[in-house]
Amino acid sequence: MTIAMGKIELSPLPYGYSDLEPYISEQTLLYHHDKHMAAYVNKTLELVAGTSYADASLEQIMMSADGALFNNAAQVWNHRFYFEQLSPRPQSKPKGKLLEAINSSFGSLRKMREMMTAEALSLFGSGWVWLTSDIHGKLKIVSMSNAGNPLTNELYPLLAIDVWEHAYYIDYRNSRVEGVNALWNVVDWSVVEQRYDDILNM
Repeated sequence: MTIAMGKIELSPLPYGYSDLEPYISEQTLLYHHDKHMAAYVNKTLELVAGTSYADASLEQIMMSADGALFNNAAQVWNHRFYFEQLSPRPQSKPKGKLLEAINSSFGSLRKMREMMTAEALSLFGSGWVWLTSDIHGKLKIVSMSNAGNPLTNELYPLLAIDVWEHAYYIDYRNSRVEGVNALWNVVDWSVVEQRYDDILNM
């Protein structure tokens, strides 16, 4: 299943550091991936060393750990998921069953984007906004603070907006709305569609 992130490791970006410009700069990706995500990976590895979690997957850790271990492992998972949904040549709109579900749940793709953007702007402090599906394919937008991940609430993530400041501050300073609006230009809906199809086929 494509939402399984598995190992505790710094996976490479599926594109070059400058490939998402002008929407996300090379400098942002260097700091976001090579500094912030790498720090979460290193801390998670440090925390699991010599424990019962040493050979556990990120999902196993997230579903049973708490405190610093959960926070760091979840941030590894969240970031890998986030980076994998972006592309310099994205499919700009969803199709098929995902589009049908979006229209049924939110009225239109435009309204869904507006709702997710509004959630991202209203989330106090740092965290994530998720487009999720339940096991039956019903969609829901969920906001979670800090390292929160919908899997802990029996929901399957489809799309993530990272509203930690390190995701947008280099490019857009304190304008979270500009950062979120820019992100929509590089979301690859073919990836989101595959995630949804995987859930429907579970």
